[in-house]
Amino acid sequence: MTTAPRPRFSVRIGMSQAVDEAPYDGVPGHLLEPLRQWVQSNLPDYVATALCLQLRIAVPAKTSARNRLAATRSWELLDIVDALLRYEDEDGWDGRDDGSLARLLDVAGSAYQVNDRDNGLEERITPGVREAVRQAVADAEAEPSAGSAAEHLSAAWRAAYGLHPDPVRAYSEAIKAVECAAHSVIQPNHGRATLGTMLGEIGNARAKFTSALSTPPSGDPIAPMEAMMRALWDGQTSRHGKQTGTVPETLEAARAGVHLAAALVQWFTSGAVIRSS
Repeated sequence: MTTAPRPRFSVRIGMSQAVDEAPYDGVPGHLLEPLRQWVQSNLPDYVATALCLQLRIAVPAKTSARNRLAATRSWELLDIVDALLRYEDEDGWDGRDDGSLARLLDVAGSAYQVNDRDNGLEERITPGVREAVRQAVADAEAEPSAGSAAEHLSAAWRAAYGLHPDPVRAYSEAIKAVECAAHSVIQPNHGRATLGTMLGEIGNARAKFTSALSTPPSGDPIAPMEAMMRALWDGQTSRHGKQTGTVPETLEAARAGVHLAAALVQWFTSGAVIRSS
């Protein structure tokens, strides 16, 4: 876990200005050579050739594929690292990180880190936020009635925070995660239920549902859940085509949707929202 760095000695004694220690995008100069060395030390020759083919990287004559990959910089180098981490062959060899790359990126202050499965890169997230989503996935995996909620929420997270984010997919997977988690509670007998039909069910029969939230006698215990579901559903701008141009979700909206979905998945899988009749 990255912690706030200690100010440099020269800064502490007032001899120099503080250096911006925010996470570095791309591959900054101080990380370039160590990252190249990591690639070279973890890259068998036959895998280097395969990665060049996969990534459509041309290898000049008299240059080995391994040296060609290790000589790259910035985003191309990150693409190579990400591809190497997820590489597996038929003989059982894989490029998963043994911890050395994770430590390297952490110490260097990179904006990216190795994911939980050690098989790819993702943007660095505040640990508490990351842990909340991880727990929602674990809760969904442990609850059979949640269907594929854990799988969809994990896919949404990767699409939102992977090295090459896909906001449209992230938002779509977030909605699917909530639909899976909420199905058995809101519309168990509706074989084609969606978040939209579930919102209709809540609006038509809200007395059938309650939540663990404490509300005044005159309050509505399911209003917070309904509002969150409505915000997620209405916020998907790319769901349907129409005469005007389709508007893809922004990355910021997709990430907000993923965290909203994680909270809803946790509510439904933990029993915080139940059908009372």
